[in-house]
Amino acid sequence: MLPCNTCLIRSRAICGALNGDELAALNAIGRTRVLKAGEPLMWEGAESLVVANVVEGVLKVTKSLDDGREQIVGILCPADFIGRPFSAVSHQSVVALSDARICVFARGAFETFSGSHPQLQTKILERTFSELDLARDWMLLLSRKSASERVATFILEMSHRLVDHGCAGGKGPIDDLRLPFGRRQIADILGMTIETVSRQLTTLKARGLIALP
Repeated sequence: MLPCNTCLIRSRAICGALNGDELAALNAIGRTRVLKAGEPLMWEGAESLVVANVVEGVLKVTKSLDDGREQIVGILCPADFIGRPFSAVSHQSVVALSDARICVFARGAFETFSGSHPQLQTKILERTFSELDLARDWMLLLSRKSASERVATFILEMSHRLVDHGCAGGKGPIDDLRLPFGRRQIADILGMTIETVSRQLTTLKARGLIALP
């Protein structure tokens, strides 16, 4: 387990609410896990065994339809919390988009720990409300914005988020940033066809707003 006192994302993660002794106690029930790109952490509908903090990398949160189609419903960056305490079943799948490192806690042990640390529960509640706000913004994006607005908004919002969370894939400024998404993944996230996404990206490039590999 990565020592909490040397963790670069501690101040931004939910564990930032804990003092030194409390962090040591949390550290004792956790472990570090490394995920390769494409490796799953949890499956929708499976038993919920763990919760986790993202330390490095980017992960996707997905929901599946009965016919097997998949929809990306969330992106997780460093300092984000994974999982749902007090739920016996995972309601989404979580898969690494890039190589990632996470701090993993057995769900039962984490529930017991958080029950005696109300400040940690408050942090989780704050994160939950922030995710609700983000979901409402996403509903607006998907229901009211045009194809060009969707793609442009997605690039801008994800660029800011990746820079803020330290997972931009480079050390350059925001105008020299690589998103860890292919066209197909962007299409899945925005509910568009890959052809439409490609056309919109080409248009943005022609206008000098983005560069494409």
